Amino acid sequence: MTRRISRIALTALLIGTLSGCGVSLSQTPGAVAGGNFAGLPTANGQGSEAGFRNWVMAFRPRALAAGVSPGTFDGAMAGAHYQPGIVALDGRQSEFSKQIWEYLDGAVGGARTSTGREMAARHAGTLSAIEARYGVPREVVLAVWGMESNYGANRGSTQIVPALATLAYDGRRGEFFAGELVAALRILQAGDVDNGHLVGSWAGAMGHTQFMPSSFLGHAVDFNGDGRRDIWSNDPTDALASTASYLRQMGWRPGQPWGTEVVLPPGFDYNQTGKSVSRSASQWSAMGVRTMNGTAVPSGSILLPAGARGPAFLITENFRAILKYNASDSYALGVAYLGDAIAGRPGIRGSWPRGDRPLSSGEKSEIQRQLMARGFDTGGVDGKIGSKTSDAIKAYQRSRGVTPDGYADTRLLALLRG
Repeated sequence: MTRRISRIALTALLIGTLSGCGVSLSQTPGAVAGGNFAGLPTANGQGSEAGFRNWVMAFRPRALAAGVSPGTFDGAMAGAHYQPGIVALDGRQSEFSKQIWEYLDGAVGGARTSTGREMAARHAGTLSAIEARYGVPREVVLAVWGMESNYGANRGSTQIVPALATLAYDGRRGEFFAGELVAALRILQAGDVDNGHLVGSWAGAMGHTQFMPSSFLGHAVDFNGDGRRDIWSNDPTDALASTASYLRQMGWRPGQPWGTEVVLPPGFDYNQTGKSVSRSASQWSAMGVRTMNGTAVPSGSILLPAGARGPAFLITENFRAILKYNASDSYALGVAYLGDAIAGRPGIRGSWPRGDRPLSSGEKSEIQRQLMARGFDTGGVDGKIGSKTSDAIKAYQRSRGVTPDGYADTRLLALLRG
């Protein structure tokens, strides 16, 4: 689910739980709908049904100003009530996130690959048509479907309008959810679905591939030509096509791979790694970078999700398109390798440092504070190791004469504490 909030919704919850096992909010595409909703009376964790009804009345003119008709608003909100259980879910934070190898084990393991192949055969004609129109390979679309809802098995059954209204009134990101609520009301107004069938996750993610309402408005398509963009029913056609449409609009380049696992030569300059560094295929080849499977080295960036002791990946613009769907490297690699597995391609061959324990959010925050105190800008202290923090780690590692791989682990924490 980013605009920082990025175009993919809500990276506030830690990623690490796959769909079907309690999906993270950051696994759903979305963007804030038009309108300024700052200044609405909010509960700040002290919500009540009476306060919720007052909030609805205060919200009504803003929704109407954003293009929602009075009839649509009144009809949808008439049955909406305050839901404190959803507020509790929004406030829950995981202390630890999964290590990337554990995440990928779940993404590709079990029945997820075999079910993906079954779905590839069952929907072969539809997937061929989608691939022809948008240029996104079927296995990538299938992988997103598998990651987001376990191929439609876990689409969610929470009523979207009451859930979003509750979170807009008494959640931690009220303005964001208010924008998504307006988007959901506009979906009802357009007639794509009725209020009774507008369901999804408690955080507003909907359908087979878990679109947020604003992302639905911007990217969903009516691929089967029935006059509705239906991502909720048992027929996944519109949802799969909408996913391909989204990825294409986010920069997917037909005919190119998402990337590949690579082997770095002895003495490789790890300053050349990270998503902020991009080199041409010829430049990587000149540095001695080789693909694990013997194919041509693509242009792009080298990603080291577990540092210098783990596998290395050369990622292209198509990997970045997947990151627009979800801003997590773990998620994007999950989609990439689940898609590869569905297509019968080999998995990751490099070894992960499986003995490493995950850092807690407090330890990650400590790393950021220690770096900031030493003059290495992490962009703030939030307990999340993003690109800016990784760059700060690399700069600190260079200053200490250790391999600048940007990886946050217990060794780095010990070095900072020492």
